[in-house]
Order: sequence, then C-alpha cells, then structure tokens
Amino acid sequence: MSKALRTDVSTSVPDVADRHDLIRVYGARENNLKDVNVEIPKRRLTVFTGVSGSGKSSLVFDTIAAESQRLINETYSAFVQGFMPSLARPEVDVLEGLTTAIVVDQQRLGADPRSTVGTATDAHAMLRILFSRLGEPHIGPPSAYAFNVPSVRASGAITVERGNQKTERATFERTGGMCPGCEGRGTVSDIDPSQLYDDAKSLAGGALTVPGYTAGGWNHRLYSESGFVDRDKPIREYTAEELRNFLHHEPVRMKIAGINMTYEGLIPRIRKSFLAKDKEGMQPHVRAFVERAVTFTTCPDCDGTRLSEGARASKIKGISIADACALQIDDLAAWVRELDEPSVAPLLTALRSTLDSFVEIGLGYLSLDRPSGTLSGGEAQRVKMIRHLGSALTDVTYVFDEPTIGLHPHDIRRMNGLLRQLRDKGNTVLVVEHKPEAIAIADHVVDLGPGAGTDGGTICFEGTVEELRAADTVTGRHFDDRAALKGTVRRPTGALEIRGASVHNLRDVDVDVPLGVLTVVTGVAGSGKSSLVHGSLPAGEDVISVDQGAIRGSRRSNPATYTGLLDPIRKAFAKANGVKPALFSANSEGACPTCNGVGVIYTDLGVVAGVSSPCEDCGGKRFQPSVLGYLLGGRDISEVLAMSVTEAVEFFGSEGARIPAAQRILDRLADVGLGYLSLGQPLTTLSGGERQRLKLATHLGDGGGVYVLDEPTTGLHLADVEQLLGLLDRLVDSGKSVIVVEHHQAVMAHADWIIDLGPGAGHDGGRIVFEGTPADLVAARSTLTGEHLAEYVGA
Repeated sequence: MSKALRTDVSTSVPDVADRHDLIRVYGARENNLKDVNVEIPKRRLTVFTGVSGSGKSSLVFDTIAAESQRLINETYSAFVQGFMPSLARPEVDVLEGLTTAIVVDQQRLGADPRSTVGTATDAHAMLRILFSRLGEPHIGPPSAYAFNVPSVRASGAITVERGNQKTERATFERTGGMCPGCEGRGTVSDIDPSQLYDDAKSLAGGALTVPGYTAGGWNHRLYSESGFVDRDKPIREYTAEELRNFLHHEPVRMKIAGINMTYEGLIPRIRKSFLAKDKEGMQPHVRAFVERAVTFTTCPDCDGTRLSEGARASKIKGISIADACALQIDDLAAWVRELDEPSVAPLLTALRSTLDSFVEIGLGYLSLDRPSGTLSGGEAQRVKMIRHLGSALTDVTYVFDEPTIGLHPHDIRRMNGLLRQLRDKGNTVLVVEHKPEAIAIADHVVDLGPGAGTDGGTICFEGTVEELRAADTVTGRHFDDRAALKGTVRRPTGALEIRGASVHNLRDVDVDVPLGVLTVVTGVAGSGKSSLVHGSLPAGEDVISVDQGAIRGSRRSNPATYTGLLDPIRKAFAKANGVKPALFSANSEGACPTCNGVGVIYTDLGVVAGVSSPCEDCGGKRFQPSVLGYLLGGRDISEVLAMSVTEAVEFFGSEGARIPAAQRILDRLADVGLGYLSLGQPLTTLSGGERQRLKLATHLGDGGGVYVLDEPTTGLHLADVEQLLGLLDRLVDSGKSVIVVEHHQAVMAHADWIIDLGPGAGHDGGRIVFEGTPADLVAARSTLTGEHLAEYVGA
C-alpha cells in the first residue's frame, strides 16, 4: 500500500480520504442570495434560520440540493436523461463536498384515488406478501391482494415450437385484488340525469345544462345532429329507445355534420370528460356542476375496501388484508407482533420495524388505507421520512423543510429524536426551521438575513446554539422570547354550540366555542382538532375559514391579481398616461406577444421533459416594450410588480403615486407578515403558510364575524409571531371572533380560551380534555398541552 495515500495507524495524521468533511459553498447568488460563502459540516445536524424570505430555501433547496440532484442525473445515460427533468446549474461559483441529497419536503402526496398511506410506503407491499404466504384460503401471489391490479383472463393461439410438436392453445391468467365494481377506488358515482338537461325542452330549444354543451358547440351538435334522437321533441316525450340512445348508447363511429365523430350516450361521455379528473383542479363552475349532478357513494360490492371478494375472504387469524389496512397503525403493529411464523420471520421483522417507525414519528393514529391526498403537508413529510429511517444508506444529505409543522410540542421531541437518528447513522442533516425547540438540537446553526427579500440573502451568523443566543441577529435576539400569560382575558359575547360531533375520531363531543374572544383549539397531532373545527362547526356566511390549501390559479396568478391590488394600479397607470387600463395587464392587451405575458417560454419536447427559458423579447418582464414606456411615479408596470409589499407600501404612499385603494390592500398584506413577498411572484411558488396568510389578507376586509385559522404561525420566524398576535388582537378588538387551530405555545399563552383535545391521537383522542383559560391550563397541568405550556411560560 502506498505511503502517499495511507498513514501509519499509530500516527495522528488523518487519511486523505477523511479530510472531505465539509460542504463548501462559495459565491451563491440564487434568487436573493448575495454572493454567499458558507462551509457546512458533514455528518452533523445543521439548522438554517432567518426570517421568512431571508434566503434559507434558496441556499438549501435551490442551491445545495438542486446541484446534488443535477450531478446525479448526469451520471445516467443520455437515453435515461431524456426522460428526466432538465435541471439548470444553480447560480453559484463553487460547490464542493456534495453528497447525494434526499429532499423530504412538505409537498402533498399525489391525490390519485388509488394512492394510500400503505402504497406510499413499503407497508402495503409487505402485507400483500404476508397474506400471499399465510392467508387462508390461499388465493394467489401478492398481486391477488392489490387493489391496483385487476384480474385478467385471456386466451388465444400461441405458437410453441418444440421439435415437431404442433401449435398449442394456451390461456393467460392473472389474479388481481381490484374490486371490479369500483375499479379499486372504493366509491362509485351516480349521475342524476335531471341535472344534465331540462326535460321540458328539446335539444334545439337548449335542453342541455352541462357546462360546455351550449347550443352551437360541438358537444351539442353531437347529439342534436346525430339522428339517434328527435332534436325538436321535448326530452320528456322521448320513447324508451330514444332515451337509451340519448343517455346510454355505446360508442359508435359515424359521420355527424359532415365530420367523422364518435357518438356515445351523454352519461358515459360525462363520466370520461368530468369524473376522470381531480375535482379540486376543475374550474369553479365545472366543479359546482359535478357537486350538483354527481353523488359518490361507498361501493356496494366491496363495501369501500377496494378489494375483490377473494382478497376479502382470505384471512390470517380471522383478519383480512382489508381489516388490517383499516386498523389504526399502532393497533396493526400490535397484531403483527403477535404473529409467529418462522417461514416469514425476516418479512415480519421488516414489517414490524416499518410500522413501529410510524408510531415513533407520531403517525400511529393513521391507517394504511387512508387516501394519501387527505394528508396534511406535515403528515406527508413525515410519511416520506418513514422510507428513510430504515434505509441502509449512509453518508447521505437529508434536507428537511420545517419538519415540525403541524406538530404538538410533545411530538416535536419525538421528531428531534428521529432527526438525531438519521445524523447518528453517519448522514448530513440540513433543516430549515423556525421553532426554537427544533433549533436547540442543532450541532451547527446558519442564520440568514438580516431581513427578507432584497434586505436578506447574507449570512448573519454561523456557530453553535449557545453562540446564537448571544449573537446580535434577529434570530439570536428573539431565540429565548416567551409570550407571557395574559393578566386579564376577554369575556365571551356568546357561543357557537357543537353537539354530538362524531366526525372521524371525535367521540360524541359537546362543546361551546366562545364568541368575541381569541380561542385556541390544540392537542397532539391526530387528536381531532381539524375534525372539530372544520368538520363540526356550524357553517354559515358569517364564518370565514382560512386554510393552507392550494390557491387555484395558473402560473400567471400572483399576489397582485389574487388580492385585487392590480385593478387600482392599472387604473392609476391608465389615468396618468391617458391610455386604456387593459394595457397594464399581462393577461390582456399589454402582454408580450412572444410569451403571451407569462415571461418565460415553455417548450414541450414530447417524451423528453419540457424546459422553460426567459422570454428573449421582453426579458421576462411580461409586457410589450411600448407599455413599459408609460410611467407612474417614475416606475413602469414591470418595476412595480417586481417590488416587495414593503417597497410598494412606501411607493404608493409617496406623493407622485398615491393610491389609497392599493394602500389598504398592501397594509393588510404587511399586517399578515408578507411584507417580503413581491407583487408579481407566481402563486404556485408560495408555501402553505404563505398561501394561508395571503388568503387571510384578502378576507380582512370582509364582513364575516368568525375567522377560523389553521396554524397561521406556519413558516413564521420567531420575530414575526409577535406581529401575528397583534393582528389577531386587532381582529378580536374590532368585534370579530377568532378560532385558531394551533400548537405554538406563544399563541396558546396569548389566548383568551383554550380547548384541548386528546388525550392521545386516533382512537385514543377525540375527546375534550380541557376547556378554560391558559392560566387555568397551566395551573392544572392535567394534559400534555398543560405540561408543555407550563414549561414554556416558566410556571
């Protein structure tokens, strides 16, 4: 062995290969980063802090993780790369010491109706193998227990050449577990024909009421000119044969209005065109039609289990795979531990480990048949973690985006333990985080700032947690902030009565939610908070519910268009320059003709992943050059849309560009902590917390009396939580009632009334374990929340 490469064991000189213990980033300029230089220790837990918009995600996700992914993609063959996204190199001078990066983010798991918690992890696959080995009666291989696999039987002439033997007939058969009635979805849809047409009218008289089937359009002509029905006769006078041809006719190719078209009954056509799509992705008027015309009911053939009769009949100790998947995961883990079969011992060990990981991570209240699209962002992130906890990989860089979102302080401690486990396996763990409890476990802290947007993008601090506490940065100054319990609390002006609530895991809950005060609903993850607030509160025009769901809109939508801010701005530009307001809309006359006002050119490359590039004609500004010649207060419309909310507040308050209507909307955006957001930033790039605060800003001017907020502190820096509390106080003081589902102790301490659910999660929760003031909760310390809140306020 060469002495140049290896050293004697007795000496203290390290091996050359062991010197690569840092990830080095030099000259990072992605988004708002300003030539950032940073060295991150490997095999350690590094937390990135800073106010929202300071550049944390730009450094961790858009620079380090993105370059790691790009370099890995380049190791594949050119053929394989053709099927992968085309990733541009981040704006950075030097990146050294990178390892494979695995990003565990908060993106929701797919909303495919056949995707469940079990299929999103290895748990369901292992259960299928277990039942194929031990299930009685034996019905076939693992695919026989899969609701995603249909049973297939085919026969035909297959030539088999074996010497002089003749051709043999053979059949192909595959046993799948899919219920043929609902095709593995668990629900069936019924269409109400009375919502499709007005039977008092004829087709020529406009009988069809389906969106897109108006008179004169192709969908309408398909029926009125097909010859199968009388277009001039009211539908109620159709014969049974005519009605069957109109509603249920099988597809047939024919010439209609001189064009070759496929004619089929109205109901199967609607099933294909409307019901095959995700309802949430539809335009509002189409979604309203579907909700009116279609009823989804549990499949009568499989009783919602999605499985065939054979799969449901095969059991282990009286439990079918459908029963196992419906069990709460901690109960399923206990059942699996009771199984003792040497022939499948390694499989049982792996399955127990996976199910125990669910329980450790605080998801023991889920079931494997829970549709993955119904999980919150925090739950989805923790489900993704399950895949990596049992991984044999080491020396990997794991990147987490606020893993404590949606977690009670009790659950945060468990999450911290899991992050340490990943680190102790020899991995580098990078975490973007705001919660002090999560920052406290860091080996190394990188604090970005000092502000947001253009005021951020620099490294303010690097070092240990203790050094951060003493540092003169926004995070350091606020690290040990603790909201005190109120000396006096507001008195309720009334109550919203909830009686016999039993949605999901709620156990016949009776509770009075006080009005005219700030009420916090809390409890461990899975205890029933959302079920109580969103599923049981009496609905009405007076109740404004603001959640973190996606804001429907295209990549053209931005804060200016969503809040209505662009309207007074366009009118002010038009008035100042004596032209039409439509010129100042990137969706109308003023749009750059090359990119149609999008600012980038999207190129669809067929089987190869599409690419996007800035529009060369407008330089990404989205407007025609002539439009950019019109100014307001010395700025053109593209410069205004590039401003942050904070900059715009100052600009539209100045003498040359004063617009009171715009000022009101901007003040609301600043009030909810979105001062760093640029007016033209696409809505598709916002986080869940930012989306919720943007919705809240638009509702602040509404007349609703009750505001329901779902974890409004999501993504908020310690320093911004104080501002949010001030906003909630102003809402209550103006006569509103505010109900907040929240885990943040600062919000709990600031509340007038607390409703605590528990004591545990899933079937161990669903009960009210405390109602009263924060001071009473701290004094009693009778619940997990009470213990943690008492510790937080130092009681």
